[in-house]
Amino acid sequence: VEAVISDDLAKIETASRLILPGVGAFDNGINLIKQKGLLDVLNKRALIDKIPVLGICLGMQLLTKNSEEGKESGLGWIDAQTIKFTFSDNKLKIPHMGWDYVDVKKENKLIDKKPGQRFYFVHSYYVKCNNQNDIIATCNYGNEFTCMFNHENIYGAQFHPEKSLKFGMEVLSNFSKL
Repeated sequence: VEAVISDDLAKIETASRLILPGVGAFDNGINLIKQKGLLDVLNKRALIDKIPVLGICLGMQLLTKNSEEGKESGLGWIDAQTIKFTFSDNKLKIPHMGWDYVDVKKENKLIDKKPGQRFYFVHSYYVKCNNQNDIIATCNYGNEFTCMFNHENIYGAQFHPEKSLKFGMEVLSNFSKL
């Protein structure tokens, strides 16, 4: 699939799909979107034009209303918050890093509902969806958390499909066909 990495407004305006990647901190990510003047075009493409959008890792978290990691508001495209992992027994390390299985909760266009799918995770925060119907898949790390969501044309994946071998490539391939 041909892909272009760009923060060029004209390229975003003509894109057939958008992937919002992310590595780093919530406030820094949302502030970069604003500083580069991308907020209006991203809102238009996602909310008015309804092109498919996939947020990956921090990109997924930026699609929510807010994050415990920062003070800034997120894009708010999905009714959810980003919450920090906390464990009372301290047996699990933060960040959640490495390969983990996901439990696909419902049929959707990005991931098949089959057991045994593993993906690569690196994150200290997770998304809590307020609308349970938005949850595509969950993972268990100390407790069950949303690792994929979908609301209309907006998709999010907490794991890194680009690092998740065949299952991740299936997710990206399926997204390219939306």
